[in-house]
Amino acid sequence: MTREAIDAYIQSQYGIQAEYPFEADDLTAVYRHTDNKKWFAIVMRIPNKRLHIESNDEIDVMNVKCEPVVIGSFLMEDGFYPAYHMNKTHWITISPEADEEKTKLLIDMSYSLTGTKRKKARK
Repeated sequence: MTREAIDAYIQSQYGIQAEYPFEADDLTAVYRHTDNKKWFAIVMRIPNKRLHIESNDEIDVMNVKCEPVVIGSFLMEDGFYPAYHMNKTHWITISPEADEEKTKLLIDMSYSLTGTKRKKARK
């Protein structure tokens, strides 16, 4: 998914707009919950070499939180990488060539994993 498609999907699903919290960086977009302020996605531009892709070009990628038990299976597919610059046990990096439906699934999973935990009422 492109940066624009990610932004449109998150806005339509969750009504959340990108924030640009880094003063010297107007490309890194953060998506966070409105109540607990936790990030569930970050879109950034990094050198291809950070993903061990032999190229001097840069690429837009997205990091999302993911259930650790499913990260391994995603990493066997094109477009999914160990998390760049984040905890590799709980986060995954997604490049634009990754499957769009799987990317949306991971955005939704990340949104759920980072949301406010509701305590169950005692009976």
